[in-house]
Amino acid sequence: MDPVSENPSSFQPKCLGLSWGVKIKRKLKSAAPFLGRFRPLVGQCCHQCTPESLGLKLLRNTPPLGFQNLTSVSETHTGYRGWLVRRVCCLLFVWGCEVHPSPAGDRRHRVRDHLGRLLALTQTFISPYLLRLVSWMLLKVFSLMFCSVQVNRNQLAALHRATQLKSPLVYVCVRQSGIDHALICLTLFCHNLRVPYTIYPAHVRQSWLRSFLQRLGVVLLPEGSESERDAEMDSLYSPVMTSFTGELLREGASLSVGICGSRGHGGQWLARVHQAISDGLVPDVSIVPVGISYDCLPRYFTRPQAGVMSALRFAVSLLKGGHRGSVRIHFAQAFSLKEMCQSGKCRVDGGRPLQDLLLTAILQDRMDSIFRQKDVSWLLPPAVMPELCPADRQQTIALTLHLMYSSTTTMAVMSTSLVSCLLLHKHRKGVRVSVLCRDICWLLEEVLFRNIDVGYGGSLVGLVLHALSLLRPYLLLAAAPPTGEPIIAPRPDPDSLLILSQHCDLLTHVFIHEAVGACAVSAMLSEVVGCGGGGDPEFDVVLGQEELTEKSLQLTHLLSPGFVPPCQTAHGFALDVVDSMVRCGVLVMEEVQKDTPVCDFMKKQGVLSWAVSDNPDQSSDSDCEEPDARSYKLSQPSQCPELLFFLCSLLSVRLRALCWALESLHYLPSPVTERDCLSQLHTHLKNRAQLEKAHYGRRQKHAFHFPLTTMKRKDFQFEFTSSVLTEICFKQRTSILIDPITSGQHRQ
Repeated sequence: MDPVSENPSSFQPKCLGLSWGVKIKRKLKSAAPFLGRFRPLVGQCCHQCTPESLGLKLLRNTPPLGFQNLTSVSETHTGYRGWLVRRVCCLLFVWGCEVHPSPAGDRRHRVRDHLGRLLALTQTFISPYLLRLVSWMLLKVFSLMFCSVQVNRNQLAALHRATQLKSPLVYVCVRQSGIDHALICLTLFCHNLRVPYTIYPAHVRQSWLRSFLQRLGVVLLPEGSESERDAEMDSLYSPVMTSFTGELLREGASLSVGICGSRGHGGQWLARVHQAISDGLVPDVSIVPVGISYDCLPRYFTRPQAGVMSALRFAVSLLKGGHRGSVRIHFAQAFSLKEMCQSGKCRVDGGRPLQDLLLTAILQDRMDSIFRQKDVSWLLPPAVMPELCPADRQQTIALTLHLMYSSTTTMAVMSTSLVSCLLLHKHRKGVRVSVLCRDICWLLEEVLFRNIDVGYGGSLVGLVLHALSLLRPYLLLAAAPPTGEPIIAPRPDPDSLLILSQHCDLLTHVFIHEAVGACAVSAMLSEVVGCGGGGDPEFDVVLGQEELTEKSLQLTHLLSPGFVPPCQTAHGFALDVVDSMVRCGVLVMEEVQKDTPVCDFMKKQGVLSWAVSDNPDQSSDSDCEEPDARSYKLSQPSQCPELLFFLCSLLSVRLRALCWALESLHYLPSPVTERDCLSQLHTHLKNRAQLEKAHYGRRQKHAFHFPLTTMKRKDFQFEFTSSVLTEICFKQRTSILIDPITSGQHRQ
């Protein structure tokens, strides 16, 4: 059914018999391919933590080898030709791939403390014949699921060079779906690289399925454990898995580990890898961050579960067909784990609780505490691997944070991400297709300018049609009179807004410096308005560098893990935020004139003051501090820049949800478990969002042509709080007020 039918009064097209895709295509003009101009080199290792690994230059962009569609197998991939070969080319290709067998042998006798149900986990091995069969099946299945699975040939060539270093490879990705590891293993298999053992925290009840997966090198949770946390509570599980990991690495096997982006689960396996180096089982290990980007996530594989019913539901979804997205897999340059640990740059020790960093700045206007680092020890709590010493635990947390950052920055931005971001954060009320195409070109150049790759190529027409076809269930379409140009708007229902917001997450990482800076600028402007200095919209406000940096630093502490690498201090990140606001054109550097009011914060009283010095020789006994040597002002003082609205919107929803959650802490019972705490916080957020939605709906009933409100999408973006709120709300009930200016409110 056409999406227009949901609201016929506002979204009725002129020609119901004509496909909406044809209407859009008629309004578009052909454009030159985007990617012929610039292809950034992504995946280089950190120059601060691993300079020697960077100096090896394993990852090279010259000569450019291009990309390969993993699921497109033809007779050219085999050593044969002919009619029959074209029919069975996929089977011949799989049979000709090199397999590195990894039998279990007497491994269980070398693993200490093998008792009870944990003994079966040590018998995991890789069967060459079963691996070939499953790889052939995966090529067929993925060709039905996706229109293409693109891999970078230059990055695979770098992996071949990394294997010559004679160190085991450990592939680390951020968990997104249940097929992440399958894509990694299939890519390595098809390019004659060693297939890794996969750490997959799934609860599988069927014994035959467990045996099948274990023959493919999949390390599952022990029988009877529902989650990773339950397994880690077993006193024998951790030492057995540590010894098992060391034996795998000593044999020369590779590992594939997934890290949870919100809670950091999976970091304990990195501790076990590091323990193998400390115990002398292997001299070194090469870590390879992996970034996997989906046009749209597989519906039935968003959680780490496996079973017959999930497989049947997946088979039914394949038979239904429909639009298929693409996948882009990026392998970053391998770096030495031993070098990163010994460099001393990647560290998180000496952190302070978040309330200690921010409360003194908010309640007492003391900024000295915000320059310290935030405590992130909750990423690897003491209950997980209690045998770790404090130094090794802190090192593991730092490594986990760095790999979360590296894997995320390695990902490619897909076309659905661009369209979803523009619809949610720039055109909430709807947008003409021509305007959407113009903004896609602008956003694409901004992404490439930040050295982030995109996961598509071709003409503008193909890009827009592909993205809209995949997002069609979550969009509304209207025909704008009198030209009949299509207008696109996001559906206001919860599921659609949640899906679109998930597509925008990666772009928040891409523009995180600018988003933090925009929220800091808007927060300072709101304080100016609150003090009576901004009554005239034409008022030219000068922002001091020190105050802008401090405001950015406070917001930086509220970011979830993965946005800031541990080798960079929060203060250094805040300084980069200010510089990025100048580079993107929101702020311009200004020489402060003697008669120009300067927005300055008094450190003693915590209020705004306006100092105008008409006579340089005239002394003043006020408590106002001297203005900063470097000051900034908006590039368009007569009107708030549209780019500032867009960047604020990327973080404003998260900050507002955090503010609402902190307001609800007074209503929580004490003591309370972590699970109950999060459940009650989510309930409160939903209620607050419903109240705000009704309030803005009444105010804007006659203002919007489309039945959309700026607050509807806030009901369903609470999951980010599981990382930040657990730390703040569960340990101490405090109150922090953050109310940045949002684009929707300012425009109204």
